[in-house]
Amino acid sequence: MSVSNPRQTFRNLLVPFAGTILGGLLPGEMVLIQGSVPTDADRFQVDLTCGSSLKPRADVAFHLNPRFGRSPCVVCNALQSERWGREQILHGRPLAPGAAFELIILVLGDRFKVAVNGGHVLDFVHRMELKRVDTICISGKVKVQAVGILPGPSEVPAPLTNQEPADRKQEQTAIISSSGGLRVPFRGGLLEGLRVGRSLTIRAETHHNAQSFAVNLRVSGGRDIALHLNARLKKQVFVRNSCLSESWGSEERKLIGRFPFSAGQYFEVIILCEAQQFRVAVNGQHQLDYQHRVQNLSGVSLLEILGDVTLLHASASDP
Repeated sequence: MSVSNPRQTFRNLLVPFAGTILGGLLPGEMVLIQGSVPTDADRFQVDLTCGSSLKPRADVAFHLNPRFGRSPCVVCNALQSERWGREQILHGRPLAPGAAFELIILVLGDRFKVAVNGGHVLDFVHRMELKRVDTICISGKVKVQAVGILPGPSEVPAPLTNQEPADRKQEQTAIISSSGGLRVPFRGGLLEGLRVGRSLTIRAETHHNAQSFAVNLRVSGGRDIALHLNARLKKQVFVRNSCLSESWGSEERKLIGRFPFSAGQYFEVIILCEAQQFRVAVNGQHQLDYQHRVQNLSGVSLLEILGDVTLLHASASDP
């Protein structure tokens, strides 16, 4: 099978990484991970999870944990209600420190099948409903060049890193500041501005003594802010507003769930631009809708991030 038409890709990953699998996983699909193991690696893990919540910790439908110690092995497990189940252990070393790899997780109706560099390694029978899985997390000592969510297989996929998809829907494009980095305060341009269906993904970590941080979507050529998201950690409020003609509008604070941020923690925010509103999710959970107060979406062309956070990733994804 060619990967010229993956339904979703992540590139230039920073580990630890957490990415939302748009639409979840379906039987017949594959998760393809291309990377390499550093020479000093002791272990790393790939988790297919049910959201990205940290407190309480999200359920893990499939935990894949290669270990490279004196007795190399691959440990598989699942986490439900913050309790690990029985470990499934494969003794041996299908991945090796200092070597590149291509890891494939084939999703079936009753199990995950794992292959490394074209060879089948193990099966892991589902312990929870597949439809709950919506996030992939990667951590530990590993370098990852690309992750792809691919349609049902007919043959071994070609490398992701050497091909550009013909259908670019859901492919993420990094947003880079004028300085080329991710230092906060951060300002990154949105090519051609916003449009219906475009989503923005922000991954960051709050400082251990964090008070607040803000995400602004600004209008080019002026001071207007189409969307102002302001997380105030001490008061546990998530404020939304717009600033038009140098005047702030009425604040919105109501959330669908509980306040999703805490000091010293990793988080992922996804902002989806719809025809009438922004929809905002945090750690895989829908939190709020915000009606547009700026109608010319294409003029909203600057992402700004301020406050007590370390920015790890910012990207845009087109329909």
